[in-house]
Amino acid sequence: MDVVSLPKHGFKLLSGTANQGLADEIAEHLGVELCKVTCSRFADGEIFVRIDENIRGADVFIVQPTNPPADNVMELLLLIDAARRASAARITAVMPYYGYSRQDRKDQPRVAIGAKLLANMIESAGADRVLGIDFHQHQLQGFFDVPVDHLYAAPVMTSHYRRKQLKDVVVVAPDVGSAKMARGFAKRLNGTLAIIDKRRPTANVAEVLNVVGDVEGRDCLIPDDMIDTAGTVTEAARALKKLGANDIYVCATHALLSGPAVERLCAAPIVEVAVTNTIPIPQDRQFPQLKVLSVGELLAKAIRFTHSEQSVSSLFD
Repeated sequence: MDVVSLPKHGFKLLSGTANQGLADEIAEHLGVELCKVTCSRFADGEIFVRIDENIRGADVFIVQPTNPPADNVMELLLLIDAARRASAARITAVMPYYGYSRQDRKDQPRVAIGAKLLANMIESAGADRVLGIDFHQHQLQGFFDVPVDHLYAAPVMTSHYRRKQLKDVVVVAPDVGSAKMARGFAKRLNGTLAIIDKRRPTANVAEVLNVVGDVEGRDCLIPDDMIDTAGTVTEAARALKKLGANDIYVCATHALLSGPAVERLCAAPIVEVAVTNTIPIPQDRQFPQLKVLSVGELLAKAIRFTHSEQSVSSLFD
């Protein structure tokens, strides 16, 4: 394993309980130990956190995705607050997955904009920077008034598919909004682009209307930022198969795998579902076609560059 050299003076890496495995991997890549933290529950369920090391004047990075349950959000806020009150010099919230990111606008009367509310809470708690991977919408960076480093898992994914040596691949955008991301995959994999025209009659329900592009007899890759109930990608895979597609691959950064997702993916004509470890996947949500790729080294490099005041733009290639 490559170890990313890091000055140890003035640096502390903390982790909540939402994704301890990823935090351990980041620490291993950086060649440091995780800062000792106590995180427990009172009898009524309230969360208690305590940082068990001196972090005064340190550059603190807190690794905590905000996937459900909502306790993960509260834990992140408490850790940030504890670090601020312990006189940390700078606090960076490392959020491999940004929960509530789909609630980013008022698309109905009298609804909350959860993504903006979460951004406000993170800033109010005392975060000086935010580091994330594949926000649901890139515009979410504008919800913060502190610097945001928005990384992409695409280099990790494309490296995986280059090793597979797919020939004459078609990258299929699961909807019009994903066309830009799919075009990036197609460019990196020397493939062509197709787009699925879909509509959502209700939340978490996708209906494929048309496929724009030639997929007959070719391997297809469907990239997305997340798989929640898997309705979009499974319906897309069936539509592609009806049009004569060869092997169908699916990749997504965040594997929420809610509700019937696993059953749908197992029943769909999909050869492999590649996801990253931004969210820990329980053993009972894993299945034979699932391939989990690590973003630990990517995040370790971003943390090192941020700590040493270097640009992270090289990580986008």
